[in-house]
Amino acid sequence: MQRIYLDNCLTSKPDPQVVEAMMPYLTDHFYFPGNFISTGSLAKKAISDFKKTIAQSMNAEEQEIHLTSSGTAANNVGIKGYIMANADKGGHIICSEIDYPDILTNAAFFEESGFDVTYLGADKDGLINLDELQNAITNETILVMTTFANHVMGTIQPIKKISEIIKNKNTQTALFVDAGQAYGRMLIDVKELGIDMMSVSAHKIHGPQGAGALYVKKGINLSQTKHGIVRMDDLDTGGISMAALAGFAKAVEIQFKDLDNNIKYIRSLQNRLLEGIQKNIDHIYINGPIGENRICHNLNVSMDYIEGEAIMMMLDLAGITVATGSACASQGLKANYILMATGRNFVQSHGSMKFTLSKFNTENEIDYVIEKLTEIVKTLRERSPLTKN
Repeated sequence: MQRIYLDNCLTSKPDPQVVEAMMPYLTDHFYFPGNFISTGSLAKKAISDFKKTIAQSMNAEEQEIHLTSSGTAANNVGIKGYIMANADKGGHIICSEIDYPDILTNAAFFEESGFDVTYLGADKDGLINLDELQNAITNETILVMTTFANHVMGTIQPIKKISEIIKNKNTQTALFVDAGQAYGRMLIDVKELGIDMMSVSAHKIHGPQGAGALYVKKGINLSQTKHGIVRMDDLDTGGISMAALAGFAKAVEIQFKDLDNNIKYIRSLQNRLLEGIQKNIDHIYINGPIGENRICHNLNVSMDYIEGEAIMMMLDLAGITVATGSACASQGLKANYILMATGRNFVQSHGSMKFTLSKFNTENEIDYVIEKLTEIVKTLRERSPLTKN
């Protein structure tokens, strides 16, 4: 059987149509945008079209979209750019303990630079504490940062409620959203949700690696964080792969053409996997909410008495790629910080498995994963000194 890939949280397989859309920009149309000459004008028109496609997918306007070389670049351009441009208005920033590393490392950077940072807590399902948010916002708060869909637990944050709390407390406070795991897997209307800035990434939705985008609401000012010659975008200066941007736009076009059915299909695979695990394996714990409050492609399960890294490696030998929060598979040989922050113990964190699905997965693949996972868990528990008789 061909390898079964269930680590789409990390990156996803490029759609064949995406690869096809990229090819002309790797061969004949390799040039950068420019003025007065036909090659430059052609590339300039293409960039405009790419932005329009991305903008339409989130109910934004073309001029509100900034193209970047990655989702991480979009996060840094947005967060650093906004804080630098608005530092004269206040020195307080808010995020949560369970945010994506891009947000947390930026928060730590500004905290070391003298800003006051509040880290909100979260409940057992990974929902941030809205009462803490309400109480934390002051006249000094210039930015609230959050992760739309949690990359570990799959939890979808109530972005509209968060935005309403912010604007009711301080109209000068902006909301930055990392939507890397949410974009293309749920409907996002930036105007309806009250989002000021939002980052997205191409390779999470079957686009190419090396392209991202940042939505910046009209009227929001950002300082320059990367200096150099402007090729594609005035905020992420320098060259960005035209082929990658073409692939990104094509991936967006495909993903949003029939978004509801895409979501329903992936959700059905998620439910099939969950039901199979619950039926065949005991002593498990589902990390994050079950149902509509969980992003459709993510399932995270802790399995008692065994290490997640052992499960991951044995699944790999069976031709299945998954992720784990277990010690040796995570940076720094530590238990997963999100699982620990939401009340899991070390055993549950180290025994966690994260399955992230895509439209390219099939029911037969899910059934095979359930079969092999059941066998592996049984074998490992028989060997484990932690197993209770």
